[in-house]
Amino acid sequence: MTTGLVFDEVFLRHRAPYEHPEHPGRLAAIWNRLKEIGLLDRCRRIPAREATREELLAIHTPDHVDRVFATARRDFVQLDPDTYTSRESAEVARKAAGGVVDLALGVVSGTLANGFALVRPPGHHAEADRAMGFCLFNNVAIAAQAARLAGLRRVLIVDWDVHHGNGTQASFEEDPDVLYFSTHQFPFYPGTGAATEVGSGAGRGTTVNVPWPAGMGDAEYLAAFDRVLLPIAREFRPELSLVSCGFDAAAGDLLGGMLLSPDGYAAMTERVASLAGGRVVLALEGGYNLEAVAAAAAACTRTLLGESVAGPEAGPPNAVAERVIRKTLDAQRPYWPGL
Repeated sequence: MTTGLVFDEVFLRHRAPYEHPEHPGRLAAIWNRLKEIGLLDRCRRIPAREATREELLAIHTPDHVDRVFATARRDFVQLDPDTYTSRESAEVARKAAGGVVDLALGVVSGTLANGFALVRPPGHHAEADRAMGFCLFNNVAIAAQAARLAGLRRVLIVDWDVHHGNGTQASFEEDPDVLYFSTHQFPFYPGTGAATEVGSGAGRGTTVNVPWPAGMGDAEYLAAFDRVLLPIAREFRPELSLVSCGFDAAAGDLLGGMLLSPDGYAAMTERVASLAGGRVVLALEGGYNLEAVAAAAAACTRTLLGESVAGPEAGPPNAVAERVIRKTLDAQRPYWPGL
């Protein structure tokens, strides 16, 4: 078994006719870095195929799917102030979703140890009935549903994008068999993700939010993983981990205000890989500083390939982070006796 890698040049054809932070150069920077340092040759390339309508409908409404499909062959459609389609975006978005699905199913079947889906457009803001936040279809949520249809019961979704994954949370907030864990800048776009948002109905306790102010780095993120994610996830016992792998919490990002290093991303990957028997799939979300996304993606890929991580010289988390972590733990203790 090896690490699967999804990439297709079609992902570079989704582009706005004006300067936009979510542009093809983000993905090209990652691909070129992995090639330059020899990581591509160590992975198994997994082709991207278009998600079926049925796969998309496991998360999205028919009206939303039809709305995205209807943009095909139109030069440009502005769906909201942040989110656009170009002539090939409907095909690109379907291939992004299908690529993440196939990568997840390869890991579930045991033909792959783990994987990294280098896809765009991103997905975690896309809700059942709307595109938003640069996202058309919710790639990770669609893959989670496909894995469950393949026979899995419990799926963990870790979202370390700097923005809260409102679409993913909404998809599973009533579902006790999908654990959604998010670290994100708050208050920030899209405005959701308070620590008190813990899910609803039968899903109370399976939504876990760590809402940071700006300025958090490796020490703070790793403390949240060690003290919040890992204890809850071990009690949950996931059979597959999916990561909404945004790199916009990296130091120097053009939109985010966080300070994560490549070593920090590697250490987070290593922690997620300690769960679910190592069955983990990363799917690219945000990240807008080209050097930062390339370095972070390389660090995550090395970790998936089994290279040991010494870990960053992070030290203890700062006092502000301590307060946030404690607030999250207080919100979750009624549902997780091990905390």
